[in-house]
Amino acid sequence: MQDTRTTPDKKSDAGRAINAADRKKQLQKLRLAQFIFRNGPAALSELTLALNISMPTCQVLINELLAEGLLERKGKGTSIGGRRPELFALIDGSFYVMCFNLELFVTQIAVIDNNGTVSAIELADVAISKDLSAIEQLYDLGFELLRKTGIDNKKVLGVGFSMPGLINWQTGNNQTYLATGNELSLQSYLEGRFGRPVFIQNDVKCSATAELNYGLARGVNDALVVLMDWGIGLGIVMDGKMRKGSHGFSGEIGHIPFAENGTLCYCGKRGCLETVASGIALTKFARQGIEAGQDSLLNELCDGDPEKIQPALIIQAANNGDQFAINLLSDIGHNLGKGIATLIQLFNPAVIILGGKMADAQHYITIPITQAIHTYSMTQISQTSSVMLSNLGPNAAILGIMNIVVEGLFEKEMAMGSVYASLLQPVGDGAGAK
Repeated sequence: MQDTRTTPDKKSDAGRAINAADRKKQLQKLRLAQFIFRNGPAALSELTLALNISMPTCQVLINELLAEGLLERKGKGTSIGGRRPELFALIDGSFYVMCFNLELFVTQIAVIDNNGTVSAIELADVAISKDLSAIEQLYDLGFELLRKTGIDNKKVLGVGFSMPGLINWQTGNNQTYLATGNELSLQSYLEGRFGRPVFIQNDVKCSATAELNYGLARGVNDALVVLMDWGIGLGIVMDGKMRKGSHGFSGEIGHIPFAENGTLCYCGKRGCLETVASGIALTKFARQGIEAGQDSLLNELCDGDPEKIQPALIIQAANNGDQFAINLLSDIGHNLGKGIATLIQLFNPAVIILGGKMADAQHYITIPITQAIHTYSMTQISQTSSVMLSNLGPNAAILGIMNIVVEGLFEKEMAMGSVYASLLQPVGDGAGAK
């Protein structure tokens, strides 16, 4: 039986060829919608200034988008003299994005609308792999989640994948995981499978994108986002922009040389920071201690099986006053803080944002990190940087990849040679995917 889920209804090519004036208007409408997506509800005067167009022209664009069902009136803004201006916003649920956040052992799956509202989110026992074995599971689980929401399949305009590994934005490949085994890029393979534009990005860059647009880095020119998960990653925000690097490999702080003649890292090098300052290292040291007879609450929490020990269990023990767990977190934090001190010397960020699973340890890890920063970084530089815990919670990467997908969709639409723009043609509610 033919799978009808993979491709949303496509409009006929007939009527797509239009004159230059209509094309210009379509681009202006896309830029207007993109500005509101980035900045939230906006007034006519604000939109006029942002698009560098006349007020009458802007009013025509707004009226058409109101009639087309993409914009709505959203109350009144703050007065700067005279009447309070009317605000315009994107209508909730105009279109949706399907998002996957792949981790080493589990995957988050979410359906999110154009305003960043999470319509549904689930955690699946699907681990990232070297090959594509996980993709078919995620395909089925993603559309099953969509079916549960009742959202029309045709309203899902793009798909995003956040994942660990070296993501090459030039080739569309993950050079660490999910190899296609042929000349077809991972991004192209996924687009063929899902029948929609697909965007892939490294997990820490997704978290950094979320911080830049919705979190503590919003409005900050220079920030570092440190993802303290099974591995250690770095998102770099400079001059208000996320810096990817020439191929997308920036921020691999976990694999900087740290310990002379240290432990062999899975990357093939010895003494990487991740070998002494990551969730993998934390778990390894805890298991070694328990196996050596260490007296700790972890013995009870793991039911006598050290293989069950994970970062969350160690944090739980620390929160219950277990000195062994507290010391482990302190050692990890000190090593990580020493690495961050080097970053402060290089980038002079206004804020260092800590996220990921180990951020749940809160002061047990932030205090040793801060102490190490003050120990190893010049005071004149370190005192200009604040260390803060992310306030986005476990959904940071999901929000980040959603933002990347929507921005990518806007850019794709604006680069098209025709006036056809699915973002400006919302689909009515339906019965969901079939």
